[in-house]
Amino acid sequence: MMTSTEIRQAFLDFFKSKGHEIVPSAPIVVKNDPTLMFTNAGMNQFKDYFLGNKQSPFPRVADTQKCLRVSGKHNDLEEVGVDTYHHTMFEMLGNWSFGDYFKTEAIAWSWELLTEVFKIPKDRLYVSVFEGDEKEGLPYDAEAATEWKKWISEDRIIRGKKKDNFWEMGDTGPCGPCSEIHVDCRPDEERQLVDGKTLVNADHPQVIEIWNNVFIQFNRLKDGSLQPLPARHVDTGMGFERLVRVLQNKTSNYDTDVFSGTIAAIETITGKKYDFSDSREAIAFRVLSDHIRAISFTIADGQLPASTGAGYVIRRILRRAVRYYYSYLDYKQPLLNQLVAVIANQFEHVFPELKQQEAFVTKVIKEEEDSFLRTLEKGLKRMDELMNPVRGKSGTIAGKDAFELYDTYGFPIDLTRLIASENNITIDEAGFEAEMQQQKNRSRAATAVDTEDWQLVHGEVPVTFVGYEDLNVPTRVTKYRKVKAKNKEQYQLVLETTPFYAESGGQVGDTGSLQFGDEVVPVTDTKKENELIIQFVDKLPAAISGETTAIVDFEKRLNTTYNHTATHLLHAALKQVLGAHVNQKGSLVSPDVLRFDVSHFAKITDEEIRQVEMIVNEKIRANIPVVIKEMPKDEALKLGAMALFGEKYGDTVRVVTIDPNFSVELCGGTHVPQTGMIGLLLVTSESAVAAGVRRIEALTGPAAFRYLSEKVAEYKQVGELLKAANPLKAIEKLITDKAALEKKVERLEAKELVGIRNSLLQKDEIINQVNFIGDIVEVSNPDALKKLCGDLKNHLRDFVVVLCANIGGKASVAIAIADTVIAAKGLDAGQIIKQQVAPIIKGGGGGQKTLATAGGQEAGNLDQVIHAVKALL
Repeated sequence: MMTSTEIRQAFLDFFKSKGHEIVPSAPIVVKNDPTLMFTNAGMNQFKDYFLGNKQSPFPRVADTQKCLRVSGKHNDLEEVGVDTYHHTMFEMLGNWSFGDYFKTEAIAWSWELLTEVFKIPKDRLYVSVFEGDEKEGLPYDAEAATEWKKWISEDRIIRGKKKDNFWEMGDTGPCGPCSEIHVDCRPDEERQLVDGKTLVNADHPQVIEIWNNVFIQFNRLKDGSLQPLPARHVDTGMGFERLVRVLQNKTSNYDTDVFSGTIAAIETITGKKYDFSDSREAIAFRVLSDHIRAISFTIADGQLPASTGAGYVIRRILRRAVRYYYSYLDYKQPLLNQLVAVIANQFEHVFPELKQQEAFVTKVIKEEEDSFLRTLEKGLKRMDELMNPVRGKSGTIAGKDAFELYDTYGFPIDLTRLIASENNITIDEAGFEAEMQQQKNRSRAATAVDTEDWQLVHGEVPVTFVGYEDLNVPTRVTKYRKVKAKNKEQYQLVLETTPFYAESGGQVGDTGSLQFGDEVVPVTDTKKENELIIQFVDKLPAAISGETTAIVDFEKRLNTTYNHTATHLLHAALKQVLGAHVNQKGSLVSPDVLRFDVSHFAKITDEEIRQVEMIVNEKIRANIPVVIKEMPKDEALKLGAMALFGEKYGDTVRVVTIDPNFSVELCGGTHVPQTGMIGLLLVTSESAVAAGVRRIEALTGPAAFRYLSEKVAEYKQVGELLKAANPLKAIEKLITDKAALEKKVERLEAKELVGIRNSLLQKDEIINQVNFIGDIVEVSNPDALKKLCGDLKNHLRDFVVVLCANIGGKASVAIAIADTVIAAKGLDAGQIIKQQVAPIIKGGGGGQKTLATAGGQEAGNLDQVIHAVKALL
């Protein structure tokens, strides 16, 4: 039986023998594509080739791609671990043709690989072809059917509906008919009873799709119409985990060696045994073995868990896993972080980025687990509060309360449902869904972008970027489109030749202008959509088809380059001072400031910051040439060039060297020719961003000199105010004098409070055997009222004290009650504050039964407070 490693290699070797270039997986986290958060299909990294934005360096490629599917139309999260074949993170084996071969070769090779290399019995295979769609004007895919008849009997060729056999990238974009291959894994006796053909695409757990051959030949426009593409492409995808299951003769993906090592580790950690069943405990094993892959690889590719966007998707997966081991494996401490090493070792030679960052990823996951386990306990207490009023009454938890558990405490609805069912309580599911939908609607409204189709002006031609050398060039608009977001209309223009650097690698996009004769159109931003460079403008020029001059804002670009080159110097200096474990985890390079996030597990001390600044500024003063060369990626890496995790690099890379012994990085950004141009670097702040990630903010060039100038001016002003030549010594004396005065004031206040206490004791009156004191006193702060209550307690028995004060026009109240009065009269200072006092003074407060305080706006109602409390006796 082949191992999973051997199966993966056999796939790649087969297509290499068919003239395919084997390319590495793209990062699982998507950049420069507003339509995607994560890579969810093997073809994502090749979109530009299908769209015609870029020419592929190879006509045929193959790879194994890390994919993540948890949202949108591919939302399988709730099925993960419950069934045998859904996953969050999975590998997609694929082969592609970019205008080279088409249906004949794709179909023949898929059949050859499955039946001759992998030896899958032919009588277990079925194929489907697109049956056509009259409404779309799409014919039956007779071409694919004809090709299949060469290899498989006609009764095993199924006509599939558009839902299953017409593949689309999204609402718009490249698309085409597809031909799926399904395998029937049922025992022979079951196959004799029921024809497998009837179970294709019927969600049968043992009759599953194993491979999809997509024939991309159309472009879907915004109005829904289909436009034939100038070149036809092949895009195939085969789920690696499913293939291994079939070849290892298992009934579940989780029973293969892809997951068995992880499941064994979970058994060791929890002391429980995986029994392959459908029990909640067994499902928990499967959920953990799946989710740890998604969490680990995504963090390794640069996406940290967060409260919004892609980061929230990862946090949600992580919390779902925590819920499973907490509830069903009875494991109450962090578990997932203990599995990172297992995954890192398993995939070391396939996706090495995780092994290289094992310690960092482990730390991030543990911090997230610790955080949610604390929240989980609070959430369980809140759940108990919600259940108490209806416990034993077959009651219902309101939808808004279930949503609060989800939104505030991170409880998935199925966790709330489970706990409720254990107490014979139901949940208002419709109410929960309504609350969830409102949130989704708010989110969609905030982020919705309405993008129209591209309007061609001068035809589809590749964009030439010249912004490294030229900032002012003649060019033409090749196409444009209108976009609308947050009720603001803008236009996106694509230029034939552009000097505008598109936001990428942390560097912000250029701004500037387009000059059409006498008309000047400001460019407000420049971004990438995959590899397409797009200029943003607020209005279209009148003569859009004419020649234009593209002019980059030189000063902004120059200040940005200061910061980008300084970022490289900062990165190298941090490694030198803190250690080789330091790696970039994010950056912002703008004209005004540079922000740099690095992996480091402790606060960077002031002394370490000073060392880093000193090293960077020495390199700046040395006026080192910044040497930029393009070379093959392998050659660059041999030179020691630093590649950033989560970035996708081509075969030819741009290498930025600032002293070969100090800083060599792969980078597509803009840089100064000599470090001396930066002038100066000043670190202005250091802070925590996430577990194991620190953020440094710094200034360079004119911004750094302005900052220094402002600080010197402030220092002089402080000296003038203090009338001191040495402001620091003067401030030290002020602090010492202040401390002495505060002690003196404390002594005076203590004497004053003794006098007030003695005066209050004279006002003691007995009401129904209770000593009552109620008065408005003059004190300087609310804490004095609490001190007086504590002092009176030592001189009274069976008492109720209510003291009020007008402090700066605001009402302050303190109530103290003896334990004996609480027992005899059932009084509660905290409740009196909330129910009686707070409404009178228009404020709030609380406390214990014996002592509680309040503050409010209505200082004129303090007499009413005393009467209200007195009336309770």
